[in-house]
Amino acid sequence: MAQHKIRGLSPLESNRGLSPYENNRGLSPLVKSFLAAIFCFLNLGLCFGEDIRFHLWAQLDAFPGSEAAKDIEAGQFDYPIKMMKETAPFLVNGMVYGWDFVYTPGDKARGVEEYFEIIPIQSEEKVIDGIEYENPWVSEEDNRFNCFVRYVRNQNQLQSFNLWSSIQNPTVRGTGKGALEKGFEGIKDATAEAVKDAVRTHYRSEIKNKPKEITGRVIIRKNPVIGINSGNYVINLDFFLESGRIKTYSIF
Repeated sequence: MAQHKIRGLSPLESNRGLSPYENNRGLSPLVKSFLAAIFCFLNLGLCFGEDIRFHLWAQLDAFPGSEAAKDIEAGQFDYPIKMMKETAPFLVNGMVYGWDFVYTPGDKARGVEEYFEIIPIQSEEKVIDGIEYENPWVSEEDNRFNCFVRYVRNQNQLQSFNLWSSIQNPTVRGTGKGALEKGFEGIKDATAEAVKDAVRTHYRSEIKNKPKEITGRVIIRKNPVIGINSGNYVINLDFFLESGRIKTYSIF
């Protein structure tokens, strides 16, 4: 099993190394505000170039009543570190290789239910060893464990991404929600919904009649932004879109 790197905090050692609380010691409110502004600037950037770096956070405590919350033997940071080790490879894979998608729009007149699925183009194992977790810190005001996720594309990955951006692939944007109580599965649900939102919005302006099925590919082109609203994760994602096949109904 590949081990992830978290600089300054080992997920395998509970009382050794740098505590994320120590990163906040001695910083004046002005310095903290400056660092927060720098973070916001970095997190809105495009992920062009070899170096991917974005902010990631997880709640310190599992959702009340969930299986994770019932684990009385868990260490102080076990839950957020586990969340990060699941979420980071998922998102980095979407930034390096992207996802295929299959979309069937719902059609009440035909009795067709909406269906949407994203499928990784490559396995997360392709990126997992290259992920580093930098500068961990705890923000007590919102009860979150934070870090920066860093991944350096190799030359083949960089060439592939540059091809995505150089071809006339449209840029699309979507927002999705997923239940906070589901943990990482909620992040995955929110991501799939963001892809669907982007795809649906794009094709509504391109196609006059509702299609039977749309397939294609997307790759994340900007740093992901994750928040919380009304008990849900909310994720905002920007993509390059590669159109696949559009199947139409032969008759109404």
